[in-house]
Amino acid sequence: MQFMLLFSRQGKLRLQKWYVPLSDKEKKKITRELVQTVLARKPKMCSFLEWRDLKIVYKRYASLYFCCAIEDQDNELITLEIIHRYVELLDKYFGSVCELDIIFNFEKAYFILDEFLLGGEAQETSKKNVLKAIEQADLLQENIDFQMRLFAGSRDPAQRAGGNRTDINTIFIAIHTPPSASYSAVCS
Repeated sequence: MQFMLLFSRQGKLRLQKWYVPLSDKEKKKITRELVQTVLARKPKMCSFLEWRDLKIVYKRYASLYFCCAIEDQDNELITLEIIHRYVELLDKYFGSVCELDIIFNFEKAYFILDEFLLGGEAQETSKKNVLKAIEQADLLQENIDFQMRLFAGSRDPAQRAGGNRTDINTIFIAIHTPPSASYSAVCS
């Protein structure tokens, strides 16, 4: 796969992932041309088209088009399945994904794509394994956020006057407490 684009029916680019090195100018030109070409096609037309020296595979889900460019020898049906699997992963994660989920959580959409595809090739075909990796990353991020809030909150003026020391027991509890534990339980 050369690249994947997600864009709206209005032609707004929502996500782009390039697996080949191109200049920004060339990427913009390709995106503009491809979006216009796909949007000009009728709904009943085939989801495959030849464009330049590539094959374009696209699929519309609700208000978003998922569009991939593949090389001539690549299989269009496998690419269509990759698009569908990515949509299924987004659906599982967001719970019926919509365009706003992609807009406001674009970093998660990229992360899910990166867990699923590596260098334009499917690295993990199991939805369960991809979702498990995403869940683990979310838990790690929650734990880090919790610890940052805990340590930021422990720096009150009284502690700053005393050399800004933090009780070692508080640090140990914070590191070994899941993020679902309440802040007051850890600090008491």
